[in-house]
Amino acid sequence: MTFQQRRRLRFMSLNSLIPNMLTLLALCAGLTSVRFSLDGKWEMAVIAILAAGVLDGLDGRMARLLKSTSKFGAELDSLSDFVSFGVAPGLVLFLWTLESGLGGVGWIIALIFTISCALRLARFNSMMDQKQPVWANRYFTGIAAPAGASISLLFMVMHFYTESDFFRSAVLNAGWMLFMAFMMASRIPTFSIKRIRIARRFIMPVLLLVGGLAAVLASYPWQLLSLIAIIYMATIPFSILSHRRLLEQDAQKNNDAEDPDGNTDDADEEEKKA
Repeated sequence: MTFQQRRRLRFMSLNSLIPNMLTLLALCAGLTSVRFSLDGKWEMAVIAILAAGVLDGLDGRMARLLKSTSKFGAELDSLSDFVSFGVAPGLVLFLWTLESGLGGVGWIIALIFTISCALRLARFNSMMDQKQPVWANRYFTGIAAPAGASISLLFMVMHFYTESDFFRSAVLNAGWMLFMAFMMASRIPTFSIKRIRIARRFIMPVLLLVGGLAAVLASYPWQLLSLIAIIYMATIPFSILSHRRLLEQDAQKNNDAEDPDGNTDDADEEEKKA
């Protein structure tokens, strides 16, 4: 090994560390949301969790763009996701309403939510080495952890602009948390936004839409976030149907490949008898 090769092994470029830096920032944002909730700054707690979600989406993409993916980065990302999207939302909602409304039962529900997030992340990591069809990349198995954490705060967000005690109901939020815990741990297919492809003729309209959404976000942030969460949940039946259709198409292709002449087992038996 030459001196230059040994030198390259001892030093790493700053660019290769950017994905891990983003992951650590996401972890810090998740933990900071807990601090805000302890201080009663509920809106800042929600913003911190949303910021962790944005950073989580950026770190993986940056790692692929910079070709700096690593086993260490994957493990760090999973740890950050567990804290930011499992521990933090559970604690925030527990301190906001479950503790005063349900006491020990509220803590159990927060634990169930956190455990479901951990199971979802463990399954995701175990499935990375499994061979899957190309179209499977369009779907997540269960709701992704960042989406599950954000949508679990839906009624909390709605309370910010309605100030209705209905949305702060401990029973309502407990039921919603259990539902989101089930959706994260389930095998229900949901659309993966990362794999969406946009035709060139739609690029300008999409950019205009993004600009319009940015303007709405600045004026009505909580209303827009609530609408996005509701729309996302409304897409789940369509993701289930499209996933099932693709599975059936794959099964049909496999059957055709095994029996290219279209002969069934029954037909073969009849030919043998004849």
